[in-house]
Amino acid sequence: MNKTIDNDEISLKELLSIASDWYAYLLSKWKIILIVGIIGASLGVIYSIIKKPTYKATLSFALEDEKGGGIGGALGLASTLGLDLGGSAGGIFTAANLTELFKSRAMVEKTLLSPVVINGKTISLAEMYIQNNEWRENWNEKPQLKSIQFLPNQQRQEFTRAKDSILGEIYKKLSNSGLIVAIKDKKVSIITMEVSSTDELFSKYFCEALAKQVGKFYIDTKSKKARMNMDILEHQTDSIRNELNGAITGVAVANDNTFNLNPALNVRRAPSVRRQVDVQANTAILTELVKQTELAKVTLRRETPLIQVIDRPILPLEKERFGKLKGIVLGGFLFGFITIAFLTIKRIVKQLV
Repeated sequence: MNKTIDNDEISLKELLSIASDWYAYLLSKWKIILIVGIIGASLGVIYSIIKKPTYKATLSFALEDEKGGGIGGALGLASTLGLDLGGSAGGIFTAANLTELFKSRAMVEKTLLSPVVINGKTISLAEMYIQNNEWRENWNEKPQLKSIQFLPNQQRQEFTRAKDSILGEIYKKLSNSGLIVAIKDKKVSIITMEVSSTDELFSKYFCEALAKQVGKFYIDTKSKKARMNMDILEHQTDSIRNELNGAITGVAVANDNTFNLNPALNVRRAPSVRRQVDVQANTAILTELVKQTELAKVTLRRETPLIQVIDRPILPLEKERFGKLKGIVLGGFLFGFITIAFLTIKRIVKQLV
């Protein structure tokens, strides 16, 4: 038992001796560690000066409640008449899916081709991003890239392979670090979108344009069926109204032709009677179509607007920058740690050899 205790005490002493030896060794190298730490701190300060500040634009919106509300009875009546007046597009536009829609390549690239006015000149957001990041300075030496321009609202089918690659690179950079879409509280159906870039106006314009682009896609997709039904009903209503007007005119003409006619000549009254039947039939059809058209309009209004913006980005935007103090602390600590690790590994290798 005593022997075991003695061995344990010796091991602890050896451990303390080794730690003391390493401490003394590193302490003897304090000048090297200090100099390298100062160099790291200086580089951290230089990095904080060179690095451009980022501007964060924030936009929050709420999804519209999709419950039928007070028009459920009207839609039920339309269903009993054999009419499909459109409805929800299903679970495709749940809150979780909508956040992914904002970050999808199709939505981001369409937004990048949206027009903005900068210094009195209309350009696309993609062109604005390229100018802000000074990409064209490197493209001047490459003939295949020098002439590339991203025009506002340009058709995607017209793009060359090089333009596709550039637009894809912009999307990658934005999606990796510049675009965040999240639901901050699952209990509340409010989604927040944040766009960060080194240009204040680009952050604001892109944030608003992306919300507008997704909202347009959302509306067009979800209300497509209801809009088609409403267009068909309006066309049918206009056609029946024209037929009714023609039938009313026909009744008047037929009555004029039979004015002061001998009551015994009933066959001459047949055209007038037929026209009256047409008027009655068209009146009944038109009445029903007007009801159905109004139901279709109510359904379409129910589907739009689909996104209710709560807060928009307002200038000046929130500014984030890499501070000098942060650069000194991180640079000094990082370079100092690397130096200690290097000296430690160097000594271990030397002892093993």
